[in-house]
Amino acid sequence: MTALAATDPDSLRAAGWAAHEPSGFTAQLGLCWIGGTPERRVLGFHAEDRHTNLFGKVHGGAVMTFADICLGYGASEAAQHQSMVTADLHVQFIAGAGAGEFIVGYPEVIRRTRHLIFVRGLIMAGETTIANAQGVWKVLGKH
Repeated sequence: MTALAATDPDSLRAAGWAAHEPSGFTAQLGLCWIGGTPERRVLGFHAEDRHTNLFGKVHGGAVMTFADICLGYGASEAAQHQSMVTADLHVQFIAGAGAGEFIVGYPEVIRRTRHLIFVRGLIMAGETTIANAQGVWKVLGKH
């Protein structure tokens, strides 16, 4: 996976990314970007000062929130956007990222049963993997 050449809003739009304004709790993360293809989706967000901890690094809670959004989006696409909830989520922190960086996640659906979707993904800042995540989403049915 290669880093994006430019991550300003105009460059992202020109590269085919779409802005998504989340609602509810996920709005705490701010504007999310959705790119890639349905076969290889990628999501991203711009880390800001409000996402950092006392040491100036993106807080683990922000990384976990993004992992839940990113992998959950992959699960949602696999279930044709049926209603679902996160049943299990594990995140391993590998490296740090700072404010001003564009954080991206690559969800990959591993397995799907009638009611469960298993997803894993890497969370990256540029060429650096900052976290590895895997989770299970429970499909509840149509909205």
